[in-house]
Amino acid sequence: MDRDSLKGLLEGDPAIRWQALRDLTDAPPRRVRQERERVAIEGWGARLLKRQDSESTWAGGLYTPKWKSTTYTMLLLRDLGLSHENRKARAACALLLDEGMCADGGIDYPARRAETCITGMVLSILTYFRYDDERLDAVAAHLLQQQMPDGGWNCQRPRGATHASMHTTISVLEGLRMYEEHRRRGARAIRSAQARGREFLLQHRLFRSHRTGEVIKRDFLRLAYPPRWHYDILRALDYFQAVDAPRDERLSDAISLLEEKRRSDGRWNLEHRYRGKVFFEMERLGMPSRWNTLRALRVLRWWER
Repeated sequence: MDRDSLKGLLEGDPAIRWQALRDLTDAPPRRVRQERERVAIEGWGARLLKRQDSESTWAGGLYTPKWKSTTYTMLLLRDLGLSHENRKARAACALLLDEGMCADGGIDYPARRAETCITGMVLSILTYFRYDDERLDAVAAHLLQQQMPDGGWNCQRPRGATHASMHTTISVLEGLRMYEEHRRRGARAIRSAQARGREFLLQHRLFRSHRTGEVIKRDFLRLAYPPRWHYDILRALDYFQAVDAPRDERLSDAISLLEEKRRSDGRWNLEHRYRGKVFFEMERLGMPSRWNTLRALRVLRWWER
C-alpha cells in the first residue's frame, strides 16, 4: 500500500480514520479505540446523532423517507462504527424491533408480512448494537427459512420469485454475519446458511449470469457509497473479506475490475449515488472517495495475504 493512499484516509472523518488504523496498519488497539470514540462527537456520526428527534427516530419514520429514515440512518451509523453502547442508537433499536416485528418472525414497516431485505438489514443493525432481545433469534430463524434452493434470498419470493436476488442476498448475509458475531446463537446453522449464500454469489462470479456469463446489471460494477439496499461488487467483496472467506478463483473477475478502477494516485472514485433524500452528502460524485478507497484497500489486503 502506498503511503499517500493511507495518509489520505487518516486525514478523513473519524469513521474513516479508525477503520483505516484497524484494517490497514499495525496501530495498537488503544489508539484504534480512541479514534473510534470520536465518531459520536465529531464528523459525520455526530451530525447524524444531532438529527435524531424526540421520538428517537430520524425524519419521523422507521423506513421512509429514503434515505433519511431511522433504518437507513442506523445502517450508516453501523458502518461509521458508532459504539454499540450509544444510548441514542439503542433507543432507536427498541423502536425498530418493537414496531417492525411480524408474526412470522421477520420485519417490515408497518409490521405485517415480513420483507426479507428489510429483515436482513435490521437484523444487522440490532445485532451490531448488541440489542439483547430473544426475538432476534426468531428473526434469524425466519431468514434461514427464507433461504432459496439456489442458496440466496429474494424479497419477491412470496410473489413467486424462483431465483435469488443479489440485492436481497447481500443484505441477509450481512445480517447473519452480525448475528453470528454478536448474538452467537445457532452458530452452525448460521455459518452453513452464509456458506450457501456465498456460493450463490460465487456461481455468478459476483456479477455475471450463471447461464450466459454476461454482466447481470451494469450498476453492480459501479462503486457506490452508501449502498443502501443495493448490491455491487465492492459491497460483496467487503463482506467476503469481513468473514475471511476462503480465497476462490471465482472472485478474480471482480478483483480485477476493482484493481482496474484504481486511479493513478492510488484512490478510487465515488462512481454512483442512489437518488433519495439525505441529511448531507459525505462525498462528491465522480471524485476520489475515502469510503471506496478504504473498502477497496482492505479487500485487496485480504485477497493478497
